[in-house]
Amino acid sequence: MSFQLKLFLSIATSLVLSILIGPKVIKILTDMKAKQSIREDGPISHMAKSGTPTMGGIIFLIALLISYIIYGVKTSDSIMILFITLGFGLVGFLDDFLKVKFKRNLGLTAIQKIIGQLVFSCILLAYYMINTQNSAEFWIPFTSGRYLDLGVLTIPFLLIVILGTVNAVNLTDGLDGLASGISIIFFSAFAYIAYKSGLNNFSIICSSLVGGLLGFLYFNHHPAKIFMGDTGSLALGGAVASIALLSGKLLLIPIVGGIFFVEALSVIIQVVSFKMTGKRVFKMAPLHHHFEQLGWKEINVVYMFWILSIIFALIGIFSV
Repeated sequence: MSFQLKLFLSIATSLVLSILIGPKVIKILTDMKAKQSIREDGPISHMAKSGTPTMGGIIFLIALLISYIIYGVKTSDSIMILFITLGFGLVGFLDDFLKVKFKRNLGLTAIQKIIGQLVFSCILLAYYMINTQNSAEFWIPFTSGRYLDLGVLTIPFLLIVILGTVNAVNLTDGLDGLASGISIIFFSAFAYIAYKSGLNNFSIICSSLVGGLLGFLYFNHHPAKIFMGDTGSLALGGAVASIALLSGKLLLIPIVGGIFFVEALSVIIQVVSFKMTGKRVFKMAPLHHHFEQLGWKEINVVYMFWILSIIFALIGIFSV
């Protein structure tokens, strides 16, 4: 079987699995009353979403695992990527479960969530440092062989990047189909980048995620029948960080994942501005809510961000 056929089959298999699993998972979560709690300080229009089942990330994570078991070659790098993806997904699942159980918008406390994220960030960091030669050097996009050497700053830099990436994806998950659509574009780009770099196993993981997310998007597009919850968004963040790091393309995250970066940056700007001046730069953060507050329809905001994400992804591809 050619590798190109494997890529196609991994996408197709996870897509079909996701579509088949979706209705069953939605029914189970609905019966469990695993309903989304909406932020009280969020857009008023989102109040109608209250009661929509959450924890839907389970759908594409199951599809990813089965597809990879069938088509992937089990290497230490690929196993670590899957472990980190599921590990962050577990932190998100616990957060979602507590929200559902106690019927509130707060699941894990901020300290509990950061500790959980730190555990898996440190595992990924330790694996990278032990198994990577010249671990302090990072390839600079748009160059043919130039590297940024961070020396003693490598470990704190990587912790910030991993945690920042995971939470940036989490912040992006605020509109129907937004995070899932942007993630499809990100992993499609990285599937191609990994393939061109000879990292076939990374391509299989990315393509399996693309297929699973495409199937999930069928249920998650506006108006969403299910949300991915932190179960899905933290898992996707873990996948983004681990794939980019272990493929040697870490500095592509803010390019290929430009929307994730911009969403997180909008929150930082909003918080810093309000703390220092008492004024808000945006009507609401993250940035997608700003456009909603300007009167944009939710679906139009999502489409605009998808288009921008495609542009970022193409820039990232051409930078390699």
